[in-house]
Amino acid sequence: MEKIIKSADRVKNIGEVFTPQKTVDFMLDQPEIAAKVNSLTATFLEPSAGEGAFLVELLKRKLIYAKSQANGKKDLQNKFLQALSTLYGIEIMEDNVEMLVMNMNSTFQQIYFQTFKPKEQSRKILCSAQVIISANMAQGDTLTHKTSTGAPIVFSEWKPIGKSKVQRTEYTFESIIEGGDSTGTVNKQYEEIDLFADPDEQPAKEPDRHYTIVKWEDVYKQLVE
Repeated sequence: MEKIIKSADRVKNIGEVFTPQKTVDFMLDQPEIAAKVNSLTATFLEPSAGEGAFLVELLKRKLIYAKSQANGKKDLQNKFLQALSTLYGIEIMEDNVEMLVMNMNSTFQQIYFQTFKPKEQSRKILCSAQVIISANMAQGDTLTHKTSTGAPIVFSEWKPIGKSKVQRTEYTFESIIEGGDSTGTVNKQYEEIDLFADPDEQPAKEPDRHYTIVKWEDVYKQLVE
């Protein structure tokens, strides 16, 4: 039987109830959601991510879609990272965030190892996946836009450049939502909502770090200008 609560106290204090897998599947199977899942650019933000019920299932489905779009093994490795980069989560509880990050990492690695033969596997890809997951999963309060330490929640946009490169740009969550709506996706530049809109249209704060354009497999280096 699936665990839907950790304790009565947590339900009382923070309203924590985990979503059953059956409900997750039902919601993601809705045509308007499924259409976005079958996209390498449409992004999703889970504002109360828990241990990753929705995000893990989204990752599984997006990686399946990536397989159908790739042109060769090298391109598929890039598309695996691109699909991963479109998933964002915020969770207020520290223990849940730890499990969320662990579940996202283990899911990516499991599918990666099932997809690629040992000689095709790259430690760079796996390390870059860990960096993307760490950047996209935040511990904090969605309502206050702040982390547990009171600092602003910061997310990264991962903008594909050509067929094999990516530009990472950081924005505070507060600056992102000031110009967006509440439909749940995080990036209108490609599909739905523009979390990272044109500066003339959205008052996004200037990022503190300027990352160098790199190959997807080199994301782990986190090179800055």
